[in-house]
Amino acid sequence: MVSTIITTTDLADACKRLAAHPFITVDTEFLRETTFWPKLCLVQVASPDEAVLIDTLAPDLDLTPLFELMANRNVLKVFHAARQDVEIFYHLSGAIPEPLFDTQVAAMVCGFGDSISYDQLVGKITGVPIDKSMRFTDWAQRPLSDVQLAYALADVTHLRDVYRHLVQILEKKGRAAWVAEEMAVLTSPETYQVEPERAWTRLKMRVKKSSELAILKELAAWREREAQSRDVPRGRILKDDAIYEIAARQPRDVAALGSLRAMPRGFERSRTGADILAAVNRALSLPAEEMPRIPSGKPTPEGSSAATELLKVLLRLIAEQNGVAAKVIATVDDLEAISAEGEDADVEALKGWRREMFGEAALDLKAGRLALGFDGRRITILPLEEAIAVPSAGGARKPRRRRRGRGGDTQTSPEDVSVTEDAAISEG
Repeated sequence: MVSTIITTTDLADACKRLAAHPFITVDTEFLRETTFWPKLCLVQVASPDEAVLIDTLAPDLDLTPLFELMANRNVLKVFHAARQDVEIFYHLSGAIPEPLFDTQVAAMVCGFGDSISYDQLVGKITGVPIDKSMRFTDWAQRPLSDVQLAYALADVTHLRDVYRHLVQILEKKGRAAWVAEEMAVLTSPETYQVEPERAWTRLKMRVKKSSELAILKELAAWREREAQSRDVPRGRILKDDAIYEIAARQPRDVAALGSLRAMPRGFERSRTGADILAAVNRALSLPAEEMPRIPSGKPTPEGSSAATELLKVLLRLIAEQNGVAAKVIATVDDLEAISAEGEDADVEALKGWRREMFGEAALDLKAGRLALGFDGRRITILPLEEAIAVPSAGGARKPRRRRRGRGGDTQTSPEDVSVTEDAAISEG
């Protein structure tokens, strides 16, 4: 029978034992369907020699010992896909678990693909199949069954072996600093701060006038504050489509609000309806010089779309050459910025190890110093002079010289840096 910690005394004792180890693995089970903030239901923590389950819904359980463990800088906290878990701890305690190690990020750096799931990673590294039948279970129900608890416990016990394996790969390849760079984002409070005034950026830009954007901003901020204070999903306050319609129609009184298709009958006479009208009127009362401007995209140079597609192929080639997930090296936004702005693009792909591995090659491709060519059905990377080399009298192309692969660990020829045409042109 699997037991859970339900008293503060037992939790304090367990956390003291766990704190004696250099690292612990951590996972959470929570619900969020009916709330704005995640409802924490269970926490699983394992050290190299034990694993515990903490029933966070137990009456009178004080989670302070757990929060102190999460803040203990002498103990590394290992998560898989840590962002939501970290958000929960930050919301409940005001502190971010540090130091932090995310095995999903590390797996991408080690060549296990983009955003690999926990069960897939465990299977590849340990060969142990993970039962995911409880993935959509109701973690708020009590009592939890032994099957549910065993499932939850497996999320941290196998994670110990995954962590050890990934650390060995990172040390062998000299990439530990790459993961540390990504952890800086996950441990920044700004990543988890929900500012109502920035809520409008979550919405699609379906506005064409400054007055429409002003209303959209006011409504989004009001909805965010309401959702947070009432702890309900944003859509329970006001759906996105309703915000778009209100911004476009700009109702200033009860009758106008009630005429909108997105408004349920009688809604316009409720307190929420009054709040909506107040937000609309605040926005429309702004002086002309304070009205927000519609964001305008930077002009797209001719040919930049085609250049972006070529950069996607280059990214895929270099990612496979180096055994790193393409998603970690560069985003589509990065590629579009490089296509349009070149060296002036302020993107992560042109900084640090990403620039060494991919960014320089991307700039060379854009500037015409590098080419993508075919060798049969395989796409290869080669310097431009090799791409346009004149065949010899016998019709054979001059041999390609060996060169150092960009960002790679070994000397490679263009033939070594290749994938099939079908794989190269996919976004992967």
